[in-house]
Amino acid sequence: MSFLLKSTRERAEVWKPLFNKALPDLAFHVWPETGAPEDVRFMAAWEPPADLLKRFPNLEVLFSVGAGVDQFDMNTIPEHVTIIRMIEPGLTDGMVDYVLWATLTLHREIPTYLVQQKQHVWKTRHNKIAAQRRVGVMGLGTLGSPVVQALAHAGFDCSGWSRSRHTLANVTCYAGSDELDAFLASSDILVCLLPLTDATRGMLNADLFARLPKGAQIINVARGAHLVTADLLAALDSGQIGAAILDVTDPEPLPADSPLWDHPNVMVTPHVASNSQTETAGCVLLDTVQRYLAGERDFPSKVDRSQGY
Repeated sequence: MSFLLKSTRERAEVWKPLFNKALPDLAFHVWPETGAPEDVRFMAAWEPPADLLKRFPNLEVLFSVGAGVDQFDMNTIPEHVTIIRMIEPGLTDGMVDYVLWATLTLHREIPTYLVQQKQHVWKTRHNKIAAQRRVGVMGLGTLGSPVVQALAHAGFDCSGWSRSRHTLANVTCYAGSDELDAFLASSDILVCLLPLTDATRGMLNADLFARLPKGAQIINVARGAHLVTADLLAALDSGQIGAAILDVTDPEPLPADSPLWDHPNVMVTPHVASNSQTETAGCVLLDTVQRYLAGERDFPSKVDRSQGY
C-alpha cells in the first residue's frame, strides 16, 4: 500500500518524512516516481494524470492540494474514488487576511487615492465608518463563513448568500435563487467566494451587476471563470461598478494586453489571496489518511460529486 504525491518539491520535502514517521508501513512516493502502480491507494495532486484509472487501478482516495476541485476532470475519476479537498487553518487564515485588506482598501477608497497620487492631486473624500458599509459574501463554505464573520467583527454590516441555508452570528444570511436579489441589493461591496461549478460559471456578469447598488465594488477571490470580464469593464465604464479587486482571472496568468491591468478602478493580484501552508496542510492530510485507514469514511472535506464541491 502506498501514497503518491504529485505536487511541489517543497511539499514533498516536508510531507514525506512526516508520513514516514507516522505511517512507516505506508510507502510514500513523489511523482514521477510512483513505485508499483497497483499499490497506490492514496494520491495528492493539483492535477492528477489523465489516465488515472488505467495507471492506478486500486486508487481509493484522491486529495486536492488546494481548497477547490474544479481543476479535476471528474469524468476521468472513477466513482468509487473518494475525493477530498484541502481544508486547513493556514488556508483559511490567509483568505481572511486578504479579504479584510481588500475590503478595507475599497471601503477607504484607496484606488481613487492611488490615481490621485499619480496625478499629483491632493483631494480628500468623505470617510464612512465600517458600520455604514454593507458587505456581501457569496459562498458560505469553509472559507466564506470565517471571512464574513471576520468582516462582521471588523464592524461592517455583513450579509452572506449561498445555495443552502446558513445561520451565522451578526450576519444576515440569504439562501437560494429566490433570495439572491435581496442579497445583491444590500451589498455595497460584493465578495465572491463561490465554488466554481456549471451553475456558478460566469455568474459575475452584466445581469448580476445591474442588481447591485450603483457604484458597488467587487472582490473576486474564488475563480477567474466566475467573472465575465467584458461585462465588468462595461459596468466600470458606466459607473454601475465603482471598482474591483481581482485575485483570480481567466485565463491565468492574465495576458499582458488585458485591459484589466491598466484600468484605473481595477487592482489585480496574481492568485495570492491564500495558499495552503505546507506544514499544517501536511498534518491535516496525514490525519485524514490515518482516519481513513481506521475505517472512517465521512469527512467534512469530502467532495459531493452531485454538487461539484
